[in-house]
Amino acid sequence: MASPCGAVLRRHAAVAVLRAAAAAGDLSKGKALHARLITCAHFDIVLHNNLISFYAKCGQVGLARKVFDAMPFRNAVSGNLLMSGYASSGRHKDSLALLRFFDFVLNEYVLSAAVAASAHVRSYDVGRQCHGYAVKAGIAEQPYVQNAVLHMYCQCAHMEDAVKVFDNISGFDAFAFNSMVNGFLDRGQLDGSVRIVGGMIGEVENWDEVSYVAVLGHCASMKDLVLGGQVHAQALKRRLELNVFVGSALVDMYGKCDRARDAQYVFDVLPEKNVVSWTAVMTAYTQNELYEDALQLFLDMEMEGVPANEFTYAVVLNSCAGLAALRNGNALGACALKTGHWTHLVVGNALMNMYSKSGSIEDAWRVFVSMPLCDVVSWNLIITGYAHHGLAREAMEAFHCMLSAGEVPSYVTFIGVLSACAQLGLVDEGFYYLNTMMKEVGVTPGKEHYTCMVGLLCRAGRLDEAEQFIVNNCIGTDVVAWRSLLSSCQVYRNYGLGHRVAEQILQLKPNDIGTYVLLSNMYAKVNRWDGVVKVRKQMRERGVRKEPGVSWTQVGSVVHVFTSEDKVHPQMDQITVKLEELIDQIKAIGYVPNFAVVLHDIEDEQKEEHLMYHSEKLALAFSLIHTPKGETIRLLDDCKKYFEQMRTMYKLKLTFTHYWCMANLYGSVGLPEEAEGLLRSVPEDLKSRALGGLLGLCRFRGEWGTGEQIALRSFGGESKGPSMQIQYFNGLLNDRLILGNSEKEKTDDEESETRNKKSEYTDEQSKPYEACLAFC
Repeated sequence: MASPCGAVLRRHAAVAVLRAAAAAGDLSKGKALHARLITCAHFDIVLHNNLISFYAKCGQVGLARKVFDAMPFRNAVSGNLLMSGYASSGRHKDSLALLRFFDFVLNEYVLSAAVAASAHVRSYDVGRQCHGYAVKAGIAEQPYVQNAVLHMYCQCAHMEDAVKVFDNISGFDAFAFNSMVNGFLDRGQLDGSVRIVGGMIGEVENWDEVSYVAVLGHCASMKDLVLGGQVHAQALKRRLELNVFVGSALVDMYGKCDRARDAQYVFDVLPEKNVVSWTAVMTAYTQNELYEDALQLFLDMEMEGVPANEFTYAVVLNSCAGLAALRNGNALGACALKTGHWTHLVVGNALMNMYSKSGSIEDAWRVFVSMPLCDVVSWNLIITGYAHHGLAREAMEAFHCMLSAGEVPSYVTFIGVLSACAQLGLVDEGFYYLNTMMKEVGVTPGKEHYTCMVGLLCRAGRLDEAEQFIVNNCIGTDVVAWRSLLSSCQVYRNYGLGHRVAEQILQLKPNDIGTYVLLSNMYAKVNRWDGVVKVRKQMRERGVRKEPGVSWTQVGSVVHVFTSEDKVHPQMDQITVKLEELIDQIKAIGYVPNFAVVLHDIEDEQKEEHLMYHSEKLALAFSLIHTPKGETIRLLDDCKKYFEQMRTMYKLKLTFTHYWCMANLYGSVGLPEEAEGLLRSVPEDLKSRALGGLLGLCRFRGEWGTGEQIALRSFGGESKGPSMQIQYFNGLLNDRLILGNSEKEKTDDEESETRNKKSEYTDEQSKPYEACLAFC
């Protein structure tokens, strides 16, 4: 390298060397030149600016700042170069600080950099001040400034201001259109994005790659497959479907439009696949409930040597949640821990979701408390997880912890809270959350909240009120709400209302299988076999067919699926022999088949044979042949008794969720004594929670005397445990948690009224008709 110093020092030679060193990332040569320049004492503002640019491009922003501080004079280029260096290093706040402490001329480039930094840190006030300065200086119409200001308003969620800037832009500017579409989509304002995309259609020849990605994102949000297909055709004309970013956007669009196979086709033709495209196609499969395919793609990605990122782990963990595949979820959680992705918020939330839906709510709680940062999604997952596991009290406690932490509840939060209220029978508190608290936090009730309230009223036996609630709140077209009411009509034997509700559902959804089954069961309960025949005739005429019950168990790495009365499994002969052997053994210790759940007009011998080949029993027998441990099983009422005998005989381990599900079955249909008997077998470390939940069921059903006897028998009235449980039973603890009135107590008149209301139902009405337990 020729010496830059000499009798005649050519400045442009030094500049050329600095630019070459910056392009090559050669920090040592640039530093050497800097030293020679210092010794020669031959500096001017141009060399200073090039040194700032050199250090910034080499990632040495600190050294660039030192050069900047040592300059006797600065111009707009000096400030712009250092601000760009800060922006490249992600130090946007330091970039904005230059505006406050240094006085140099602000041209359109400096202002653009400052506004861009404001957008990154979501500083609306600073960005607006820069916009005001640009207007006063007469440079607001400069394209750089306009686009930067527009992008800043979009990032800061001030779409009204963004629209004003956008309307002043003449002609088609791809960057402006892209910013507006993404801004509206990020805010969920789809109407706004529709208008912008409509204006872009005529300028498709001027789109860039980002424009295709933005418009495809709009199509995905709107589920507009027609427009998405047209955009895909335009991308094909310009050969942009091979671009990894456009291709990934196409995969996402087809996935959200329920076309997972088309998403796979687009993915397959990509010449280069990165982690974004792999994650996009996995997401498409997961969103379409093709969870096994998503997991297989993850294995294929690993075989291709593409390292997963935090979003990839989040997707595959959610796939495990959809399959309740705890073993696979544990393995993926270990991989996330090993690769350092465990601490990412999206991974933690996905782990919580997986554990919750796989029946391990305790592990979900451990993940929650170990997360370094929680957001509203994290709180929602733990609240709804507890609610879905029947742990309503824990769900309410988590909700109040959320409020104490200063987190604002969201739409989903109140779904979990109202579900918990339904399990505890807290009608008044449920209406308080729906009508008062949701308004206070700015959440508009939706059909999910109203459906939870219908379930709450149904569980309290207030069926007529539930029907009126559906009509008054304009959710008469919600089949789920009507079906919840129909199920309760069967439980409480209100068959007149049940028939009316069934007709309403079939008007809305003529091929709803569940309604036909419930209606047929109601006829069968009262031996109205002519009604059963009529319902089944209607099903045949309309082509409606009830699919048989399905259970599955995993042995090793293979999942075996069983259906009721399955005869095609290759090991069916061994399973039949094992079943007969098991039934003979458990009959000797007290098992009696429950013929009440066989809703067919057949002899008892045929009913016993029908019960023998339920899918749950087939799956359990197969598991016992191949392994002594129980796997994921779904049990009907008779199968529950069968499974209890198997648990005793083979020492299968149950979690708190299993005990609670069975106790909740007894308690919810009015058999708290049987629930208490079951919970006596709960391990000591789980007994307090279990009995607390049982007392809540007693309170819900108005079984005050039974609840008090259970509390006294369980705790003897001596320790702190009974006092807390009895207070919970009487409503004091609940009032303190929800209403904040620690001294509020139910009066004797209120209790008497509740007892009288509950006593209207006879013992026969309280017996279980058909129960289903989910061992997750």
